Amino acid sequence: MFYFDINYLIYMLPAILLGLYAQGKVQSTYGKYSRVPSRRGLTGAQAARYLLDSAGLQDIAIERVPGQLSDHYDPRSKVLRLSDAVYTSPSVAALGIAAHECGHAIQHDTGYVPLSFRNNFYPVANIGTNLGWVFIFIGFLLINSDLGKGMFTLGILGYAAAAVFSIVTLPVEFNASKRAMAVLTEKGIITMDESEGAKKVLDAAALTYVAAALSAIMTILYLIGLRRDD
Repeated sequence: MFYFDINYLIYMLPAILLGLYAQGKVQSTYGKYSRVPSRRGLTGAQAARYLLDSAGLQDIAIERVPGQLSDHYDPRSKVLRLSDAVYTSPSVAALGIAAHECGHAIQHDTGYVPLSFRNNFYPVANIGTNLGWVFIFIGFLLINSDLGKGMFTLGILGYAAAAVFSIVTLPVEFNASKRAMAVLTEKGIITMDESEGAKKVLDAAALTYVAAALSAIMTILYLIGLRRDD
């Protein structure tokens, strides 16, 4: 119902533009540095295994998964999953991504507070997002009544949970990238000049999380504006 409101498009335009830029930046930067092999020649899987073992995380398994940039760490099963290209590639881009996911595993092992909060908050954010739009839709239909306004407010609060999740994700991702860059050079997996390329790949990926957070914030502001107008 919001897509035909020009005000919604005005609110969302900065997030849309940043999101498009971020996606383009990720694809171009990853494409460039996925063709740059590291001098040491370790693949993403080999580097990840070395970094995890060095951190005392021998119990974390590494699995190969299909897809491009589908890499992630699963804290529930304690499995690091690397996409096909990252798993087998010795490129600077692959090493940066693999180390980033190792950073998440280390965060989990050390009890990094923002990560713990995000993981525990995820069910709340998921329920809030799913129910939020239901409440907003009902509230919109009954907006002239007190019940409708109350439902609309509940919907805003529900969607706010998703915004909080997106915002908390930022320090988690930035910290994982910081850990990744430090450990890659510290362990000699990449050289200082190669680290520049790996950092560019991770910085580009971080922009996608910034765009997601901005989108959630602007949506909340738009909904609050609707609530006040009514």
